[in-house]
Amino acid sequence: MLTGKENLQEVMKKDGHPDRFVNQWEFLHLLLPDLYYMGDYPLEPGKEGYDQFGVFWSFPEGQMGAFPVHDDAHRVLKDITEWREVVNHKPFIPDDPGYWGMLKGIASMADPDNQYVSAIFTQGIFERLHALMGMEDAMANFYLEPEEMHELIDFLVECELDFAHAMVERVGIEAILHHDDWGSLKSSFMSPEMFDEFITPAYKKIYGYYHENNVLIVHHNDAFSANLIPSMIEMGIDIWQGVTPTNNTAEITEKYAGQITFMGEIETKLCDLPDWTPEVIEQEVERACRTGGKHSFIPCLTSGLPGSAFPGVYEEVSKNIARMSEVMF
Repeated sequence: MLTGKENLQEVMKKDGHPDRFVNQWEFLHLLLPDLYYMGDYPLEPGKEGYDQFGVFWSFPEGQMGAFPVHDDAHRVLKDITEWREVVNHKPFIPDDPGYWGMLKGIASMADPDNQYVSAIFTQGIFERLHALMGMEDAMANFYLEPEEMHELIDFLVECELDFAHAMVERVGIEAILHHDDWGSLKSSFMSPEMFDEFITPAYKKIYGYYHENNVLIVHHNDAFSANLIPSMIEMGIDIWQGVTPTNNTAEITEKYAGQITFMGEIETKLCDLPDWTPEVIEQEVERACRTGGKHSFIPCLTSGLPGSAFPGVYEEVSKNIARMSEVMF
């Protein structure tokens, strides 16, 4: 039987020989370093607060996560030409030896044969842009103020590289789980041409540094982005996590096998519900496993972290993936 790391490497090859499905997030041992210095970013329902960039977030009761607030009283960046005066500091990375000792202690708990020690970065370049100024202004500014947007993106890249250097040099991570959503369920937010003008170069710098240090790149983006896959490959993504069925997973897996691995296909919105049933999860997992196949595909809920909103869902999904491994391998 292959170790977890060996099995993942075989899955990622076009003609590899895995002996089972990689079961959701089992291959990552996750650290949550950015959450320790995100200011008062709310992590539970009913809370609100400001993150390290001064963005005000609200996590309403009954919702699945926090949202940035963009009314006149709270929107951070109202004029892109003034970003240097408003976004004038990099996020604080702690110097406290105890903080880094804590992270290294958590990292040491990983199973070295089966898990990659992984940091998580929860808000990437595109999400940070629209958190600062709102989605409408962000999209308009790509057209109206491209030079200012390029320079703001360059600043955000510097911030990310500071984080990357700290994770590689102080913790010794082996993988990065990076979040940045690039579309709705039906389409990408940007054309591939605009994406390649603004977003791809930024990630080539960030992910280039990680690859120079042998760090596996797992990028969460639970959206339609099939039209952006060539750009994802160019920027260095190893595993695109969050792939939704709207991307035609069978088609993209066949087309890009060996160049990038797709992780997801199990619809969170169908499974992670307060009234979930084992029958629905069994059907959805079987459909996803047969759709994705054995190569360049990892069956997983499309949401961007291990676990589920409602008790028992994640475990039931994992149980059914293990069952499908017995059926298909």
